[in-house]
Amino acid sequence: MLDVKKIQKDFAILQQLVNDEPLVYLDNAATTQKPQAVLDVLMDYYHTDNANVHRGVHTLAERATKNYEISREKLCQFLNARSTKEILFTRGTTTGLNWVAQFAREILKPGDQVLVSIMEHHSNLIPWQEVCRTTGAELVYAYLKDGQLDMDDFKSKLTAKTKFVSLAQISNVLGCINPIKEIARLSHQVGAYLVVDGAQSAPHMKVDVQDLDCDFFTLSGHKMLSPTGIGVLYGKEEILNRISPIEFGGEMIDFVYEQEASWKELPWKFEAGTPNIAGSIALGAAVDYLNNLGLENIHAHEQDLVAYVLPKLQAIEGLTIYGPQDPVQRAGVIAFNLEGLHPHDVATALDYEGVAVRAGHHCAQPLINHLGIHSAVRASFYIYNSKEDCDKLVDAILKAKEFFNGTF
Repeated sequence: MLDVKKIQKDFAILQQLVNDEPLVYLDNAATTQKPQAVLDVLMDYYHTDNANVHRGVHTLAERATKNYEISREKLCQFLNARSTKEILFTRGTTTGLNWVAQFAREILKPGDQVLVSIMEHHSNLIPWQEVCRTTGAELVYAYLKDGQLDMDDFKSKLTAKTKFVSLAQISNVLGCINPIKEIARLSHQVGAYLVVDGAQSAPHMKVDVQDLDCDFFTLSGHKMLSPTGIGVLYGKEEILNRISPIEFGGEMIDFVYEQEASWKELPWKFEAGTPNIAGSIALGAAVDYLNNLGLENIHAHEQDLVAYVLPKLQAIEGLTIYGPQDPVQRAGVIAFNLEGLHPHDVATALDYEGVAVRAGHHCAQPLINHLGIHSAVRASFYIYNSKEDCDKLVDAILKAKEFFNGTF
């Protein structure tokens, strides 16, 4: 198990008071805090190695390039990809999903279908809406049963017309964990590509892309202890070799002539321009930090927290929890509403107690509409959260009820 008190000491931002209360940070599904070890690596690059990569032959450039590519190797091992050629640095999950959608634009035609679920983040919906709009393909939705993906509905909508299946491994609202390995098997049976939004899974559980057999997998660094503006798109090498570059310019070229150009080999043909070098190196440091803790330990810790706090939340009269009601079936994300209170009022009341949560539609408006609500409060847990944090959340909710005279 994790030594939470020791971990908390690595995060200076957590050692503060908010509204004269110790900060309890429960907005980890939006972004995580950064440990000192990652911040040190980030600043060390700027202090000692600040240079562009893959271009210069001077010492700083060679050190920067070496560390940049070492980080790629770390991400390759982190996801258990076959080769570093399958690891593309991006700005984040949104960029990765848009790149895959651009590839889909080259393939899809009228009559084809793209299958998603109603629980998807906007980043995994809008690119597909746009691709289907421009190609004449149809966007098809699988719906829910008991707060999670209805696999019978999914199977009924997966047909020979399905060319792409794109799903989150973990819902950022429902907290449910989708059976990606089974979905990959079913998708490949009909000849469809499987795209996995791993923004909420990669930081919290062991991901093995070879075992999952997904064709693409995306993640965001800022949700796994590293800076914003950096992420990874994994793609199977044989597929990436068939995809045209998405952006053009410096760094991704091999030779340029007056009327045409040729591209570098994987993975660099997709990384046009000066990349987020510092962010990439810091992401590698974040991977080191997570590996030292152990992804299995992280997942077990979060499940332990959910098993502890979920019954306490379920016992609050007038509180509705969205997603699976069994702690075993969900990750460390809990979205809820208090009857008669606006989620923003609840979040503000919790903030008065030093508890940071998110309120809104969580970039999942189709799901929110499907649930018959306008917005929700969301508490999301990570490595530095404790059972004491869970108790503070529950106490703050009860105080909010009392403050607003919420007797339900």
